[in-house]
Amino acid sequence: MASEGLSMWSDWSNYKHEYTRPAICILSAAVLILLTWYSLLTKKSRNKKVPLPPGPQGLPIVGILPFLDPNLHTYFDKLAKTYGPIFKVQLGRKLCIVLSSPSVVQEVHKDHDLIFANRDVTALGFAASYDGMDMVWSPYGQNWRMLRKICVQELLSHGRLEALYDLRRREVQKMVKQIYSNAGRPIDIGEYILATMFHLITSVLWGGTLEKEDRERVILEFGKAMDEFFKLLGTPNVSDFFPVLAKFDIQGFERKMKKICKWLDQLFDYVIDQRLRMRSGEDLNNDGKVKDFLQVLLQLKDQGDHSTTFTITHVKTLLLDMLVAATKSSSTSIEWVMTELIKHPEIMKKVQEEIEEVVGINNIVEESYIPKLNYLHAVLKEVMRLHPVAPLLIPRRPSESCTVGSYMVPEGTKIFVNVWAIHRDPECWENPLEFKPERFLNTGNDFDFKSTNFSYMPFGYGRRKCIGIPMAERMVPYLLASMLHSFDWKLPDATKLDLSETLGLELTKTIPLVAIPTPRSSERNKLYT
Repeated sequence: MASEGLSMWSDWSNYKHEYTRPAICILSAAVLILLTWYSLLTKKSRNKKVPLPPGPQGLPIVGILPFLDPNLHTYFDKLAKTYGPIFKVQLGRKLCIVLSSPSVVQEVHKDHDLIFANRDVTALGFAASYDGMDMVWSPYGQNWRMLRKICVQELLSHGRLEALYDLRRREVQKMVKQIYSNAGRPIDIGEYILATMFHLITSVLWGGTLEKEDRERVILEFGKAMDEFFKLLGTPNVSDFFPVLAKFDIQGFERKMKKICKWLDQLFDYVIDQRLRMRSGEDLNNDGKVKDFLQVLLQLKDQGDHSTTFTITHVKTLLLDMLVAATKSSSTSIEWVMTELIKHPEIMKKVQEEIEEVVGINNIVEESYIPKLNYLHAVLKEVMRLHPVAPLLIPRRPSESCTVGSYMVPEGTKIFVNVWAIHRDPECWENPLEFKPERFLNTGNDFDFKSTNFSYMPFGYGRRKCIGIPMAERMVPYLLASMLHSFDWKLPDATKLDLSETLGLELTKTIPLVAIPTPRSSERNKLYT
């Protein structure tokens, strides 16, 4: 039995070696093939990982902060020539990505508009907007949609703008009359327009709530407040680059901003209180007169028919947005237009000839004439191409990571869109540095203020583009036509025209434009007296 058992084991051992050796070899080869395939697949997957955009190598901790030029739009344009239309920069602890071509912006709009619908709220933006509750800084969502709907339907609709024309007409004619009283003397054009826009927009916002003395006092303080307001919002802030330091407000900017906002809040409280003191019949029924914006807002607050609660703070945020956007931006645009026209007197003459042909020599400019002033519109568009009020727009903040232009854009990145560079891109514009309004006279082009062509975006793009376009399209050319119809403009003797620019939140003239108005017709003067 023992020998038999040994014989069986010997047979099994021979069998095992005869048949398992090939099996083990096959299995080993299979495992080796699988491991090799997995290694190659993993390597390929690593190679396919979407990279961040290229960009300059910064220093540890501070990034490229020590090398920044205050005029970021021109600095970023230089970097784009080295790193391409989409590149990254590290500003302290903040990763920023700059978009500098129409195709890249169009891709964002087409594929990721919802992801890019939030603004990147700065520390001062938060402080200046009732803790981010206003329409400018509020995140995309129910609150923002409610505020936008109210503005579009109650203030900026065609019917509302038509109904409020008499208010605009009164303020424009008052401005022309004041310029006549200063004819032959140098005037600060930006200051004149800012004051006019303040009177105009407050008439629309809260009508005659303030007495004349109060309005004159407020306008003086408002001008100073807005200068500081925009300057602060556009100044580099350590709190944004190193959020951990925000609570210390090292530069003191937040304290300054809160002081300005406290003044604005007190103004709104006073205006609202005055409005609430008015007789109920006058306030709510208004005896058949057109209701001002504040009346409508207070009614909406009392009705409470919104899915999101509409509070008195919301009322203030909308007053703030309308007041700030409609005053400073408009005065900045008009100051740049007048600067370019004084630089190019032959173009100014062509504009004046068109206005006289449409309006008449001894008539007053009315808003109904404005759509017929094609060359004036071309001049305005050309100025906003070369001098966009917001050259980097208001930075966006993607709500999730995504791929743009074959590069990874991480969630929470600060996104700049350099429209200043896009508006001067030689691939988009012929002789881009030349002031040539005629480029906008071709009826076949699609360069409008609604950003249907991503080579031209003076008011932004997508869901968060400026909603004040209807107001701007009426008011800015109306003011310009009135100024150019009534007056010739020239610089004071021995003064050189300065075109240097300073970037804050807006792109303003470094040196304000001071010019001398000369009446073009004594008969026309009588129409304003």
